[in-house]
Amino acid sequence: MERPLNQKLLAEFVGTFTLIFLGAGAVIHTQNSNLVAIAFASGLAIAVMVSSVGHLSGGHFNPAVTIGAWVTQKIDSKNASAYIVAQLAGALAAAGLLRAAIPTLIWKGQNNLIALGTPAVASQISTGQAVLIEAILTFFLVWVIFATAIDPEGAFGKIAGLAIGLTITADIFMGAAFTGGAMNPARWLGPAVVAGAFKNWWVWLVGPIAGGIIAASLYDTVILRPRGGGAAGEAPHGWGAHGEDTDSVTGADEGIGHAGHGE
Repeated sequence: MERPLNQKLLAEFVGTFTLIFLGAGAVIHTQNSNLVAIAFASGLAIAVMVSSVGHLSGGHFNPAVTIGAWVTQKIDSKNASAYIVAQLAGALAAAGLLRAAIPTLIWKGQNNLIALGTPAVASQISTGQAVLIEAILTFFLVWVIFATAIDPEGAFGKIAGLAIGLTITADIFMGAAFTGGAMNPARWLGPAVVAGAFKNWWVWLVGPIAGGIIAASLYDTVILRPRGGGAAGEAPHGWGAHGEDTDSVTGADEGIGHAGHGE
């Protein structure tokens, strides 16, 4: 069934809130020193939230995912804009509560290096290289989302949350030391705004959005559309073109699940 917009936006708000509160919170708690804890905090947060509320909104929790879905006509402009606002609001709320709940000396870290868990570019790489890393990591994420949650023939529809969460975990293992492994503009924006840490801000906008668009467009063009999977009436439940619910369009009951993250 098609869910009311307020339910979808609440799901996107809570899902993104969870990612930032747990993901950035793990960075603060470990003072960015325990890669395993940081990677699994974000990966498990997304796996759990996609599995629990993905049926409401599709479980994007990431503007890069929403933009990829919009470019490939899996969501309309109105819903896409509302989703992004809800995601950014969730990120800001989570960062604000982290700042309120944790002593300043801890969330700032020595010389403000922690900055509330805001992703940062390592000194050993250029900002251009950082954009490339974020784009590639987000490509993997959105590719997995399309393959497991959007593709009607995807083999892992009912456990898409697990596949998506594990992709985020693996991405952070690779990218955390270089860029923070955000894969998600909201993951950067919430902590950055609350902590006032805006250095190299464009890296976490350009990289994830570019990577997400490339992955979504490639999968949609090369895999979905040649077999008729790009039309609204043939997309899986909750992912019809222009935001239509496919059960109401076709009466089908073959939903494959829903997308997640962020990122």
